[in-house]
Amino acid sequence: MSRITYVNGQYVPSRDAMVHVEDRGYQFADGVYEVCEVFHGALIDEPRHLERLARSLAELQIDAPLGQGALAIVLREIIARNKVANGYIYIQATRGVAPRDHAFPPKCVRPSLVVTARTVDPEKGEMTARKGVTVATMPDLRWKRVDIKTISLIANVLARQEAKERGAYEAWLIDSDGMVVEGAASNAWIIDRSGTIITRHIDHFVLRGITRTTLIDIIAAEGLKLEERRFSLDEAFSAQEAFITGATTLIMPVVGIDGRKIGAGAPGPLAQRLRAIFHDTAVRTL
Repeated sequence: MSRITYVNGQYVPSRDAMVHVEDRGYQFADGVYEVCEVFHGALIDEPRHLERLARSLAELQIDAPLGQGALAIVLREIIARNKVANGYIYIQATRGVAPRDHAFPPKCVRPSLVVTARTVDPEKGEMTARKGVTVATMPDLRWKRVDIKTISLIANVLARQEAKERGAYEAWLIDSDGMVVEGAASNAWIIDRSGTIITRHIDHFVLRGITRTTLIDIIAAEGLKLEERRFSLDEAFSAQEAFITGATTLIMPVVGIDGRKIGAGAPGPLAQRLRAIFHDTAVRTL
């Protein structure tokens, strides 16, 4: 049975889902997106994802294609029609269809909305987490408003491809001062020798990850020490643990950076513990 996609008010077989050739998302990457985990049939951290979607739209001056209540109904319908118990839901909103011109089209243009869902076997993620992943570092070549979750991801794509060609799972992006910014598709974390958990503070150069935000709540609830600040690649090399976070990875232990072992070269106990309790704290809605 074909997967079902929501496209601008209609639920259609995914093989028939399409947008106009002059959709500004296609021509200019003029749009935003969200990826939300579905776990045991529930949406994880839905309120925070919808809040971030609204912020991204506002930063680009794109009208919301649907109100949050209506969008929540669409998300549940897509999950139901695709029979997704565990997986991900993808939301993409663009400025809409208009004759090609760099400047914004008239306000009468209706924003476009596409929603898809995909089933994923959660055990695959658990198997990866039990082994841990490696990262490769490279210069951060992205634009200066990474805090907006836009669909313009070519710099991220190139970084992730380079990491793959170097045998790594993820890319860590390094600024001109030698500081770790974040991953190509994740937030970056280390745990120093004192047990302090460190991740870069939020600014325009870092995406405010939803999994990151929930993890900070968990860290506080567990009474663990957190520092939100810049950290260097040298600090990462000497850390006792490292990990990445994201909706598709959750808390994923990092066991090597640029071919160098982190800690014992195996998933660290604190990262594993945080991953194990993540879903107990994350907000689930249905």
